Amino acid sequence: MKRITLILLLTGLVSANAWADHHKAAEKPYIYASQSAQMNAVVEAINMETREVTLRGPQGNAVSMVVGEEARNLDQVEVGDIVSAEYVRSLSIEVLPGDGTEPGAGGLTAAARAEKGEMPAGVVMDTQVVTATVEAIDMEANTFKLKFPDGAVEQFTARDPKNLALAEVGDLVVITTTEALALRVDHASGE
Repeated sequence: MKRITLILLLTGLVSANAWADHHKAAEKPYIYASQSAQMNAVVEAINMETREVTLRGPQGNAVSMVVGEEARNLDQVEVGDIVSAEYVRSLSIEVLPGDGTEPGAGGLTAAARAEKGEMPAGVVMDTQVVTATVEAIDMEANTFKLKFPDGAVEQFTARDPKNLALAEVGDLVVITTTEALALRVDHASGE
Protein backbone atom coordinates (compact mmCIF):
# COMPACT_ATOMS: atom_id res chain seq x y z
CA MET A 1 0.00 0.00 0.00
CA LYS A 2 2.90 2.38 0.71
CA ARG A 3 4.03 1.80 -2.87
CA ILE A 4 0.59 2.82 -4.23
CA THR A 5 0.71 6.06 -2.23
CA LEU A 6 4.23 6.82 -3.37
CA ILE A 7 3.36 6.12 -7.01
CA LEU A 8 0.32 8.41 -6.89
CA LEU A 9 2.27 11.21 -5.23
CA LEU A 10 5.26 10.86 -7.55
CA THR A 11 3.00 10.72 -10.58
CA GLY A 12 1.50 14.05 -9.52
CA LEU A 13 4.94 15.57 -9.08
CA VAL A 14 6.31 14.17 -12.31
CA SER A 15 3.25 15.39 -14.18
CA ALA A 16 3.67 18.86 -12.69
CA ASN A 17 7.32 18.95 -13.73
CA ALA A 18 6.48 17.72 -17.22
CA TRP A 19 3.81 20.42 -17.54
CA ALA A 20 6.28 23.02 -16.30
CA ASP A 21 8.78 21.97 -18.98
CA HIS A 22 6.01 22.12 -21.59
CA HIS A 23 5.05 25.59 -20.37
CA LYS A 24 8.59 26.92 -20.70
CA ALA A 25 8.72 25.76 -24.30
CA ALA A 26 5.30 27.21 -25.15
CA GLU A 27 5.92 30.53 -23.31
CA LYS A 28 2.33 30.68 -22.11
CA PRO A 29 1.34 31.36 -18.48
CA TYR A 30 1.48 28.39 -16.11
CA ILE A 31 0.91 28.16 -12.35
CA TYR A 32 1.29 25.14 -10.06
CA ALA A 33 0.76 24.99 -6.30
CA SER A 34 0.31 22.18 -3.82
CA GLN A 35 -0.29 21.68 -0.12
CA SER A 36 0.07 18.60 2.01
CA ALA A 37 -0.70 17.64 5.57
CA GLN A 38 0.15 14.55 7.57
CA MET A 39 -1.26 13.35 10.87
CA ASN A 40 -0.98 10.31 13.11
CA ALA A 41 -3.54 9.16 15.67
CA VAL A 42 -3.65 6.31 18.15
CA VAL A 43 -6.52 3.80 18.22
CA GLU A 44 -8.05 4.23 21.66
CA ALA A 45 -11.12 1.97 21.39
CA ILE A 46 -12.78 -0.39 18.89
CA ASN A 47 -16.28 -1.88 18.92
CA MET A 48 -16.24 -4.60 16.25
CA GLU A 49 -20.03 -5.10 16.37
CA THR A 50 -20.87 -1.47 15.59
CA ARG A 51 -17.52 -0.82 13.79
CA GLU A 52 -17.06 2.31 15.93
CA VAL A 53 -13.41 3.33 16.33
CA THR A 54 -12.12 6.05 18.66
CA LEU A 55 -8.87 7.79 17.71
CA ARG A 56 -6.77 10.15 19.84
CA GLY A 57 -4.95 12.82 17.84
CA PRO A 58 -1.59 14.48 18.48
CA GLN A 59 -3.23 17.32 20.47
CA GLY A 60 -5.00 14.84 22.75
CA ASN A 61 -8.42 15.27 21.13
CA ALA A 62 -10.53 12.11 20.70
CA VAL A 63 -12.73 11.45 17.69
CA SER A 64 -15.12 8.53 17.27
CA MET A 65 -16.38 7.31 13.92
CA VAL A 66 -18.14 4.37 12.38
CA VAL A 67 -15.90 2.64 9.84
CA GLY A 68 -17.76 1.44 6.75
CA GLU A 69 -17.75 -2.09 5.36
CA GLU A 70 -15.36 -1.01 2.60
CA ALA A 71 -12.63 -1.09 5.28
CA ARG A 72 -12.57 -4.85 5.08
CA ASN A 73 -9.62 -5.42 7.45
CA LEU A 74 -10.91 -3.75 10.61
CA ASP A 75 -10.45 -7.07 12.45
CA GLN A 76 -6.67 -6.60 12.11
CA VAL A 77 -6.72 -3.36 14.15
CA GLU A 78 -5.94 -3.32 17.88
CA VAL A 79 -6.08 -0.68 20.59
CA GLY A 80 -2.77 1.20 20.52
CA ASP A 81 -2.26 0.88 16.75
CA ILE A 82 -1.23 3.98 14.83
CA VAL A 83 -3.42 5.43 12.06
CA SER A 84 -1.45 7.59 9.63
CA ALA A 85 -3.13 9.94 7.18
CA GLU A 86 -1.62 12.08 4.44
CA TYR A 87 -3.59 14.59 2.40
CA VAL A 88 -2.28 16.30 -0.73
CA ARG A 89 -4.07 18.97 -2.76
CA SER A 90 -2.73 20.57 -5.92
CA LEU A 91 -3.84 23.13 -8.45
CA SER A 92 -2.42 23.86 -11.87
CA ILE A 93 -3.52 26.50 -14.32
CA GLU A 94 -2.06 26.36 -17.81
CA VAL A 95 -2.74 28.54 -20.83
CA LEU A 96 -2.56 26.75 -24.19
CA PRO A 97 -2.76 28.26 -27.65
CA GLY A 98 -6.35 28.44 -28.83
CA ASP A 99 -7.41 25.97 -31.48
CA GLY A 100 -11.14 26.58 -31.41
CA THR A 101 -11.76 23.97 -28.71
CA GLU A 102 -14.90 24.69 -26.68
CA PRO A 103 -14.69 24.85 -22.87
CA GLY A 104 -15.34 21.55 -21.11
CA ALA A 105 -15.09 19.73 -17.81
CA GLY A 106 -14.34 16.24 -16.61
CA GLY A 107 -12.98 14.28 -13.73
CA LEU A 108 -11.48 11.01 -12.60
CA THR A 109 -11.49 9.31 -9.22
CA ALA A 110 -9.22 6.37 -8.43
CA ALA A 111 -8.99 4.31 -5.26
CA ALA A 112 -7.06 1.34 -3.91
CA ARG A 113 -7.12 -0.56 -0.65
CA ALA A 114 -5.12 -3.22 1.15
CA GLU A 115 -5.69 -6.86 0.30
CA LYS A 116 -7.91 -8.98 2.57
CA GLY A 117 -6.01 -10.00 5.70
CA GLU A 118 -3.49 -7.15 5.56
CA MET A 119 -3.45 -4.18 7.89
CA PRO A 120 -6.02 -1.60 6.76
CA ALA A 121 -4.72 0.90 4.22
CA GLY A 122 -6.15 2.79 1.31
CA VAL A 123 -5.72 5.70 -1.01
CA VAL A 124 -8.21 7.76 -2.98
CA MET A 125 -7.38 10.41 -5.55
CA ASP A 126 -9.80 12.76 -7.30
CA THR A 127 -8.81 14.93 -10.25
CA GLN A 128 -11.09 17.52 -11.83
CA VAL A 129 -10.26 19.36 -15.04
CA VAL A 130 -12.11 22.44 -16.29
CA THR A 131 -11.18 24.29 -19.45
CA ALA A 132 -12.17 27.85 -20.22
CA THR A 133 -11.62 30.14 -23.19
CA VAL A 134 -9.99 33.56 -22.89
CA GLU A 135 -12.74 35.95 -24.02
CA ALA A 136 -11.06 39.30 -23.31
CA ILE A 137 -7.82 40.81 -22.00
CA ASP A 138 -7.60 44.37 -20.66
CA MET A 139 -3.93 45.26 -20.14
CA GLU A 140 -4.71 48.69 -18.62
CA ALA A 141 -7.12 47.31 -16.02
CA ASN A 142 -4.95 44.18 -15.52
CA THR A 143 -8.02 41.95 -16.02
CA PHE A 144 -9.12 39.10 -18.24
CA LYS A 145 -12.41 37.30 -18.89
CA LEU A 146 -12.89 33.55 -19.16
CA LYS A 147 -15.82 31.66 -20.68
CA PHE A 148 -16.58 28.44 -18.80
CA PRO A 149 -18.31 25.22 -19.98
CA ASP A 150 -21.71 26.39 -18.71
CA GLY A 151 -21.44 29.53 -20.88
CA ALA A 152 -20.80 31.86 -17.94
CA VAL A 153 -18.18 34.57 -18.52
CA GLU A 154 -16.26 35.74 -15.44
CA GLN A 155 -13.72 38.52 -15.02
CA PHE A 156 -10.48 38.05 -13.05
CA THR A 157 -7.55 40.24 -12.05
CA ALA A 158 -4.14 38.94 -13.09
CA ARG A 159 -1.76 38.27 -10.18
CA ASP A 160 1.18 38.88 -12.50
CA PRO A 161 0.48 41.45 -15.26
CA LYS A 162 3.27 39.92 -17.39
CA ASN A 163 1.07 36.85 -17.88
CA LEU A 164 -1.54 38.93 -19.72
CA ALA A 165 1.07 39.79 -22.36
CA LEU A 166 1.74 36.06 -22.87
CA ALA A 167 -1.91 35.15 -23.42
CA GLU A 168 -4.26 35.91 -26.31
CA VAL A 169 -8.01 36.05 -26.78
CA GLY A 170 -9.08 32.56 -27.86
CA ASP A 171 -6.44 30.74 -25.78
CA LEU A 172 -7.58 27.76 -23.74
CA VAL A 173 -7.07 27.82 -19.95
CA VAL A 174 -6.80 24.36 -18.36
CA ILE A 175 -7.53 24.29 -14.62
CA THR A 176 -6.68 21.02 -12.89
CA THR A 177 -7.35 20.29 -9.21
CA THR A 178 -6.25 17.08 -7.55
CA GLU A 179 -6.95 15.85 -4.04
CA ALA A 180 -5.44 12.65 -2.64
CA LEU A 181 -5.86 11.01 0.74
CA ALA A 182 -3.81 8.03 1.92
CA LEU A 183 -4.57 6.16 5.15
CA ARG A 184 -2.79 3.23 6.77
CA VAL A 185 -2.81 1.46 10.11
CA ASP A 186 0.37 0.08 11.70
CA HIS A 187 0.76 -1.90 14.90
CA ALA A 188 2.28 0.26 17.62
CA SER A 189 5.02 -2.35 18.04
CA GLY A 190 6.00 -1.92 14.38
CA GLU A 191 5.03 -5.50 13.46
